[in-house]
Amino acid sequence: MDAHDLIRVLKEVPECRLRLIELAWEAVGDDGSIDPEKLGFRRKELEEAIAEAEAYAQATRGAVQCLTSMDHSLP
Repeated sequence: MDAHDLIRVLKEVPECRLRLIELAWEAVGDDGSIDPEKLGFRRKELEEAIAEAEAYAQATRGAVQCLTSMDHSLP
């Protein structure tokens, strides 16, 4: 894969909107801090969102490693 192929592939990657961020915004209390009670009501959804964010982070680290190795192999 050369740089042009990589750029083409990266342009096809859709934007990722992590549910974890949305849940955090929904759990903000009146004073602007995270309200543990609000999170407690959505515990299962929160656990799934955390797993999703961790998988996204792992995939991102893999992409960074791939790009870094490609960069080091360029003349």
